Amino acid sequence: MSTSRTLVFNKPYGVLPCFTDPAGRPTLADFVAVPGVYAAGRLDRDSEGLMVLTSDGALAHYITDPRHHLPKVYLAQVERVPDDTAVGRLTQGILLKGASTRPAEVLVLSEAPALPDRPVPIRFRKSVPTAWLQITLREGMNRQVRRMTAAVGHPTVRLIRIAMGPVALGDLQPGQWRELTSREIEQIYAVK
Repeated sequence: MSTSRTLVFNKPYGVLPCFTDPAGRPTLADFVAVPGVYAAGRLDRDSEGLMVLTSDGALAHYITDPRHHLPKVYLAQVERVPDDTAVGRLTQGILLKGASTRPAEVLVLSEAPALPDRPVPIRFRKSVPTAWLQITLREGMNRQVRRMTAAVGHPTVRLIRIAMGPVALGDLQPGQWRELTSREIEQIYAVK
């Protein structure tokens, strides 16, 4: 009898969220040599941070099904400092291609978070300041954070997922992974 395995992985910038790529670009396989696991949810190539990789199909479905409202927490570096109106629009939900996002929790951070440098620096423009937002979503539309911040006039220039439900990135450095504990898996199912 085989036992399932579930990992939390800190996906570096520029890595595809899959295990193979015919074009030879960096993939999860360059960092994780655990057979039979696959991504429970996606994280775009130009985004960084927490991914859950599992061989447990029921857990993967639970994590990705928006009916379970599993919170996903992101740090987004955006162009310009959002005012209360822009933050209010994000928290109420944004209309994206005819579909409204669920309300999000948005916090404007007073200072930049301590993060590892990205291998490709963000484009810096002296005339355009940036701000950091902590955004919590309970759904997962394609490129949702980037589309939401752009819709309110604050394009995202760097995006890092730091938590999915009770599972946090913690001290994992880009490219590192660890096994989830059975307690952490129970906590995922316990989120309401």
